[in-house]
Amino acid sequence: MFRFFRLWLGLLARCFRSHRTLLLENLVLRQQLTVLKRKHPRPKISPPDRLFWVLAHRFWSAWKSSLIIVTPETVVRWHRAGFRRYWSLISRVKERVGRKQLSQEVRDLIFQMVTDNPTWGAPRIHGELLMLGFLVSERSISRWIKPAPQDPGLARRWHAFVRNHRDAIAAMDFFTDPTVTFQLLYCFFIISHERRQILHWNVSRHPTSTWIAQQLREAFPYQSAPRFLLFDHDQKYGLEVPAALASLQITGVQTSIQSPWQNGVAERWVGSCRRDLLDHIIALNERHLKRLLSAYTSPVR
Repeated sequence: MFRFFRLWLGLLARCFRSHRTLLLENLVLRQQLTVLKRKHPRPKISPPDRLFWVLAHRFWSAWKSSLIIVTPETVVRWHRAGFRRYWSLISRVKERVGRKQLSQEVRDLIFQMVTDNPTWGAPRIHGELLMLGFLVSERSISRWIKPAPQDPGLARRWHAFVRNHRDAIAAMDFFTDPTVTFQLLYCFFIISHERRQILHWNVSRHPTSTWIAQQLREAFPYQSAPRFLLFDHDQKYGLEVPAALASLQITGVQTSIQSPWQNGVAERWVGSCRRDLLDHIIALNERHLKRLLSAYTSPVR
């Protein structure tokens, strides 16, 4: 009885749908029937099938309601795989450029010297390798030295600084998100350490230091700026961002290179945003991503 009632309720709801919606629903259902009729123990989904659902996701907002053979998260995974293949294709070169990679023997020697002699730096290791007959540049050695804190007191002092000045600290950072057409969008945000609250955010395809400085002025009007602002060594900040911080009377604190743990509040928010939002929805364009982030960052009432 319940199944009969649900069937009639669904039929009544379809009477009020538009002709375009019914055509799209029939199209996607027929495509799934075609996949299921293939003579395999388990229906095999071909690349044209994946492309069909990626396009359906772009042109039809209710595509999830008619998806049966796979989950919506699978469609998002197909889009990311296509994004990786797209960039690997356009980044392919015929000849290998740059310096030759260090051999495994030289790398093992570098790691062994760092382990046996923690106080040695790249210049000392470079001299030892030259005496052994290995022609390696000092810059290459510095790149292969495993980054490890030599003094644990530095980490303790950083934790004490963040803990004692939590009420006066904010952090800014970037993260990227590809659109359905494989265009890369840069998401800029500023988060407060006190309440883990997003103070300001924006999206751009080509962020510059001037654009970032303008975002800072918009985020902290009327002397509402925090005392400290954490940020990394991204080249996009340039010279305009430190000048904008000085004009706003903010002390800029740069984290160490390859140390995302020093900006853990911002990194954790990026992870939450990806798990809750971006891992489930493919942005169509810059305006679509702004609408998604606006709904995600708005306070719940």
